[in-house]
Amino acid sequence: MSECTHDCSSCGQSCASRTAPQDLHEKLNELSSVKKVIAVVSGKGGVGKSLVTSAMAVEMSRRGHKTAILDADITGPSIPKAFGLKERAKGNDFGIIPETTKTGIDIMSINLLLEHNTDPVVWRGPVISGTVKQFWTDVIWKDVDYMFVDMPPGTGDVPLTVFQSLPLDGIIVVASPQELVGMIVEKAVKMAELMNVPILGLVENMSYFKCPDCGKEHKIFGDSHIDEIAERVGTRVLAKVPIDPDLRKSVDTGTVELFVGDWFENAANIIEDELKV
Repeated sequence: MSECTHDCSSCGQSCASRTAPQDLHEKLNELSSVKKVIAVVSGKGGVGKSLVTSAMAVEMSRRGHKTAILDADITGPSIPKAFGLKERAKGNDFGIIPETTKTGIDIMSINLLLEHNTDPVVWRGPVISGTVKQFWTDVIWKDVDYMFVDMPPGTGDVPLTVFQSLPLDGIIVVASPQELVGMIVEKAVKMAELMNVPILGLVENMSYFKCPDCGKEHKIFGDSHIDEIAERVGTRVLAKVPIDPDLRKSVDTGTVELFVGDWFENAANIIEDELKV
C-alpha cells in the first residue's frame, strides 16, 4: 500500500480517517462565545417564525439570559423591524459588531448592512448561504447563552446550510391550524431527523382569537390539529399562540420587547430545563 500523503482528494484508499464522519460546523469568531443555538423553522412561509423567534428571545432575556438572534432569512428579513432597529451594523478589524436592542438582545440581519432597509437582496443560493455562514463566523457574539436563528421557510439552501454549518442544539417548528400544515410540519421534522438535530417541539401560531368583549375563543383557521400532529411525529406542543392585535402591533411598531403575554412561558421552561447553560 502506498504511503499516506494526508491528501484525501488524491487518494483511492478507504482508510478510517477518510470514511469517518466529518464535522462540517463552521468555527465561531475567536472573540465569540455562544452556548446554545436554537433554530426556528417551518416548512412554509407566513406562519410567524419571526414573531416566535422574537418572542422567545425576549422571554429568555427577561429570565436573565444573554440572548441573540441570527436572522438567516436573507431575502425576507424582519427581525430588525420587530425590535425597532434602524442603525446599520458596524465592524472593526476583528469582525462585525451586532446591533443591540433596548433590553440587550444582540441581533445580526442583512437589513442591518443594507443602505436602505427596503433594498431587495437579489442573490443566488450559494451567495445567500455564504452570508448566513458569515453571520456565524464573522460576527462577534459576546457571551451569548441562547441564540435563536430565524430561518427562511422550506427545506432548501439556507436551512440546509444552517443545519450543517451551525452546532444546533435543537429546533422549534412553527405551524398554523390549517389541515395541510400536518404535511408541512412533517417535512421540517424529517429534515431535522435526517440532520440529527433534536426537535424541541411545535408552536402553533394563530391558534385562536379571543373576543375582547365576550371572552369566547374563535377558531379563525378551523380546529387545531397540532396535538395530534405532535403525537404523530413524536414530539410535543410548546405553545399555542392566539391571534392577538397587541402582539401583532408590537412587532409592526418595533416594540416586541414590550409585549405582555404568557404564551411562551412553557417553551422557555422546557428550553431552560433541557438546554441548561
